[in-house]
Amino acid sequence: MAETISIDQYLENAQTIEAEVGKVIVGQQNVVRHVLIAILTGGHVLLEGVPGLGKTMLIRTLGEVLDLEFARIQFTPDLMPADIVGTEILVDQDGKREFRFQPGPVFANLVLADEINRATPKTQSAMLEAMQEHSVTVADQTYKLDEPFFVMATQNPLEMEGTYPLPEAQLDRFLFKIDVLFPSPAELGDILTRTTGEAMPTAGAVVTGKQILEMRQLSRQTPIASHVNEYVARLVVATHPASPEAPELVKKYVRYGSSPRGGQALVLGSKVMALLSGRFNVAFDDIKTVAPAALRHRLLLNFEGLAEGISPDEIIAELLESVLVEA
Repeated sequence: MAETISIDQYLENAQTIEAEVGKVIVGQQNVVRHVLIAILTGGHVLLEGVPGLGKTMLIRTLGEVLDLEFARIQFTPDLMPADIVGTEILVDQDGKREFRFQPGPVFANLVLADEINRATPKTQSAMLEAMQEHSVTVADQTYKLDEPFFVMATQNPLEMEGTYPLPEAQLDRFLFKIDVLFPSPAELGDILTRTTGEAMPTAGAVVTGKQILEMRQLSRQTPIASHVNEYVARLVVATHPASPEAPELVKKYVRYGSSPRGGQALVLGSKVMALLSGRFNVAFDDIKTVAPAALRHRLLLNFEGLAEGISPDEIIAELLESVLVEA
């Protein structure tokens, strides 16, 4: 079991990570913060954004800053499960032939699953099983993945032709779904300056995998008051249209609401948010901060909601207004 570190050391590590990532990544503070929260809870994230917004650069930079092994898997329609998890190969050693396991790129600490919706469901399932179980099984042998293990999957919302959208049950395996927005003119100018000069910005290693595991343990130990926990439960229940507490937008546009995993994501994410704010207790504002990322991919819209272009974030905003905080 990993040792527990102090809140001060936790906060210092997190601030150092964000500062070091900021040397390479321009803006996107909200994205960086939510990805860091997911790493510190042991969850995985799905990033949605158009190409060129630095999603690959972010996970590569995190690999450098956290001194962890990084791997990128470019998902394509012809990608097979063995291309991800590995396969047994026949080797000739000392005159004897034997099968030996050749690990795939999933055997890394930080894995970028680039454009995961371009691969077939069979290949997606192999990736998602590794995410859930933190292990892979090949030829009846189970191989554990090294900890910490974190997957950041991306998908492009523009090019949907020839893709295989992740089913709702598979989306539920991601702790957060994070929208990567286009940078402001000032941020874009800074990006152009950094990336078109003679020297590219770099980041140095500041935190080890062992320290990440210690920070994860402290995150889990952060207390949450019973009335705050009940608020999370009421929020999740209110995402279902049949619930008496469901707001009007939910009743009108949602076919099915969040699973209990949505509540787990809210609690775990808000615990890290509290620690990043220098507190050892969860506040209602912590929950409201992580709610969009924790719930937006767990709301299944009905036909009317899809036809009218309703955004899950609009529904979550009304949800946070209508479900009142009880002291």
